[in-house]
Amino acid sequence: MTEFEKQSLDLETPDGRLSAAIWNRDALTAGSTPIILFHESLGSVASWRNFPKKLAEVTGRPVIAYDRLGFGQSDARIDKLPVSFVTDEAAWVIPTMQRVLSFSHFIACGHSVGGGMAVGAASIYPKQCKAAITMGAQAYVEDCTIAGILKARDKFRDTDALGRLARFHGDKTRWVVDAWIDTWLDPAFADWSLDRALDGVECPVLAIHGESDEYGSAEHPKLIAGAKGRAVILPKIGHVPHREAEAEVLKLIADFLNASLRE
Repeated sequence: MTEFEKQSLDLETPDGRLSAAIWNRDALTAGSTPIILFHESLGSVASWRNFPKKLAEVTGRPVIAYDRLGFGQSDARIDKLPVSFVTDEAAWVIPTMQRVLSFSHFIACGHSVGGGMAVGAASIYPKQCKAAITMGAQAYVEDCTIAGILKARDKFRDTDALGRLARFHGDKTRWVVDAWIDTWLDPAFADWSLDRALDGVECPVLAIHGESDEYGSAEHPKLIAGAKGRAVILPKIGHVPHREAEAEVLKLIADFLNASLRE
């Protein structure tokens, strides 16, 4: 096995088992600060494709990804997501990872709702999170976000669309789709935002966003980056910058970390 190949592992939590993976584990053993990936609302370790490996290669850092509870190869769940689920996620996942993999500091990186989770991680652990990176993240519930989700709801009435997603989530697929759509369309979620979490962020922030993102305007990365961070709007790119402009995103992240961190 080469140093950048994926190593699978399980993370046991009081609520169930999480399926996870690490690339470049030797660098973690050597003391390099790991990058933790938070996936999007329909995502999983597998849906990141080759991005984690390439991120490990271009940064020289260990990269950790995991399936959230209810997603991918992790244990199932049947409950409704609470309104605070975005910023709550890191509170229990980070300590579990730290216990299993023996690290203290980390870099939080996430796509879409996972970007909000990366911000939450930076806010909950301001002394341990050395940098936060978001890709296509939402900072609040915008009209175009709801419009995109309504369109997706119609799409997932098609059993073929569910079947394609099932290769990542198996018999949990219907819960995954409903958890995304029902949460964001719930009137109780209408006033959700990252405002409070952003107030607690102390580390450098890079917010990457596609100019043509159907789930959020350019206001989101600007709010996430704030006055101290950097917002990058990629022309002609949609909601998945790390797939649509992979090489550019990898370089942006590597350059950002090289300029921001010394460990």
